[in-house]
Amino acid sequence: MSGPVRDLTVDSVTGIDVSLPVAGPGARAYAFLLDWHIRLIVALAWFVVGALLYNGRPSLAPPLSNDARWFGTVVAPALAIYFLYHCVLELAMRGSTPGKRMAGVRLVARDGGSPSAGALLTRNVFRLVDSLPLCYGVGLISVVLTRDHLRIGDMAAGTLLVFERAEARLPGSATAPAPGAGHLDAAGAEIVAELLERWSTLNPQARQRLARQVLERYGGGESAASGGDPDAAWRAELERLASSR
Repeated sequence: MSGPVRDLTVDSVTGIDVSLPVAGPGARAYAFLLDWHIRLIVALAWFVVGALLYNGRPSLAPPLSNDARWFGTVVAPALAIYFLYHCVLELAMRGSTPGKRMAGVRLVARDGGSPSAGALLTRNVFRLVDSLPLCYGVGLISVVLTRDHLRIGDMAAGTLLVFERAEARLPGSATAPAPGAGHLDAAGAEIVAELLERWSTLNPQARQRLARQVLERYGGGESAASGGDPDAAWRAELERLASSR
C-alpha cells in the first residue's frame, strides 16, 4: 500500500534542487473527472451542432440509409474529440490539460522536466490497459498501490503527476547575501549557469522563484520585480549577473 504523498526532488550537483509534491489518487481522480466532463460536453456539442446543420432542421436523427458524409462530419469528429482529448491536449500543453490546470496538477518526466512527445503518446496508448476491466479499474489499483501513485501508463512512459504550485527553493537562500553583492563567485556562477540551462524545462513559477533567490543572494533583481514580462525579466537579470563576473 502506498504511504504518505512524497516529493519528487530534482537533484543537482550545483545545489538547484526543485521539490515537486507528487499528486495522490484524490488529485488524479479530480483532474480526470474535470477532463471527462469537458471532453464529453465538447463532443456532444459537436454532435448536436453537426446533426442540426446536416439535417437542416431541429432534428438529431441520423439518416435512414448509410451515409458516409453523416459519419465523417457528425459522428467521427465527436468520437475523435472524446477519445483523442488527452493525447492531443497533453502534447499541445506540454503535459497539461484544462482539467489538470483547474486541479493544480501537471505531468512531468522523472527529471522534473516536461515529458517528451514519445512519453506522452506512450502514456496515452496505455490508457487501454489502465481502463480495464471498466472505469479505469487497473489504473486505480495501480495508483493506490504504488509509492508514487503511478498508473501503468506512467510506469511505461516514465512520467508522474505533481502539483503545479510546488514550492521551489534554492538551498541556503535564507542566508545573507554574499559579500560583494552583484558579483558572482565560482559557486554562484555555476548555479546561475545551470539555472539558465534548465530554464525552459522548469515550471515558470519555480524558475522565477529560483531566480529571485539567486539574485537576493548575489544582488540585483530590482528591475525584474517591476518589469512587464516577469519571466523574461528574471532571465535577463540572471544573464546580466552571469556576464558581470
